Amino acid sequence: MTEPTSTTPDPATALEDAGPGAEPRPVIVVGVSQTSHSPTAVRWAAAEAERTGAELLAVRAWRPSHPPAAASGRPPVVSRDTEAERSYAVARLEADVEDVLGPDHGARCELHDGTALSVLQWLSESALLLVLDAPRRTDLKTTPMLAHRLVYAAACPVVIMPPRISGQPESALSRVGRRAGEEIGRTLAAAGRPGVRPPNMPGPGPSPD
Repeated sequence: MTEPTSTTPDPATALEDAGPGAEPRPVIVVGVSQTSHSPTAVRWAAAEAERTGAELLAVRAWRPSHPPAAASGRPPVVSRDTEAERSYAVARLEADVEDVLGPDHGARCELHDGTALSVLQWLSESALLLVLDAPRRTDLKTTPMLAHRLVYAAACPVVIMPPRISGQPESALSRVGRRAGEEIGRTLAAAGRPGVRPPNMPGPGPSPD
């Protein structure tokens, strides 16, 4: 199994060194969430890589933690060990991929410095395909969702696993949208059909004598 590496975003690192004069293998990049671990996206990307003969690159964006601030502008009392943090993060990424694909997977695991958007956008320059789970964030008034922004920024096709496939809990916003869609669908289906009332509307009153 390929050892995970820690690197800064560089599209060249996403291509396997196939030797002088040889064509590099295409690369399918799958983003692995630190919270959900993206199991559905990892499985789908692995199956697609096997089908197409591409290399599978599992990536996670990472930034070091900030030490606690000290009063009066003094240096923080507690220092951070960035290399230890990075090594732990790389090990967690490798473990998350192994939990999904098993110990004999052929994926490369890489930790990249930066935000998820910047890392995936950068790697899309040399990738055949990007795969990721749909994020659970639904507060579109403040920050657009990663998937939405990436679709418009990426230089390659993007495949997004919807929550109903990936097994993520349905958000309140998606529940409202689904129910509204169902109501509209029932209303349209009942339109013009005698004896069928649209939902949430009272039936006809009693006939006048």
